[in-house]
Amino acid sequence: MMFQTSIILVSKARMKKTLRIASIAFVALIALLFVFYLLKNEKEPEGQTGPEADELAMKMMESLNYEAWQNTTHIGWTFKGIHHYEWNRQEHIVNVQWDEHEVILNPTDKSGIVQSGENYSSQQINELIETAWNFFNNDSFWLCAPFKAFDPGTERSIVTLKDGRQGLKVTYTSGGSTPGDSYVWILDENNRPTSVKMWVSILPLGGMEFTWENYKTIAPGAMIAQDHFLYGSVNITIDSLR
Repeated sequence: MMFQTSIILVSKARMKKTLRIASIAFVALIALLFVFYLLKNEKEPEGQTGPEADELAMKMMESLNYEAWQNTTHIGWTFKGIHHYEWNRQEHIVNVQWDEHEVILNPTDKSGIVQSGENYSSQQINELIETAWNFFNNDSFWLCAPFKAFDPGTERSIVTLKDGRQGLKVTYTSGGSTPGDSYVWILDENNRPTSVKMWVSILPLGGMEFTWENYKTIAPGAMIAQDHFLYGSVNITIDSLR
């Protein structure tokens, strides 16, 4: 009986020690996250609007052959290997596929047709169309965001970042899934985007910077970045461009 009691006491002591170590590890993790937040979180920079900002935005788009993008009537791509798109830009109809779902989407009025719709309720159909619309808004940004600097509801300005770099800030005052988001484009000597810093509602930190690299020229000549790295590790990929 005393032997069993000793085992129980030892087990309780080990459990207390394990819980104490777990608590210390949790507090340390919270502290590290807080320090990371202080180091990485950036206040959104204020910019100077006007003709110079608009001119810089035009130069950015022209560096990627904006005219060719305007003449691109169809484009297909895969986002991060999970969402697949065929975009008829002439008719502005998008085939969106993910998991076992397929939606023929009209992003302009958020209408759509769900393939095999007879297997879903009207509520499920509406939810699938809404999901496809949100997917397209997000995933097409990574495809062609530099060409959207003059979209309705945008405001352009020139900013100086805290590290001294100049950037082109584009704020979406309306439209899309998350109006109010701002993006600061970092350009090379040819005004081609090399990265973008984001102040958006869906990201936990302000000023998170994603690269804009590995450009591919598609017919009839527009340039599309296929890789977008965050901190050199996480990559938002654009695959199977066609």
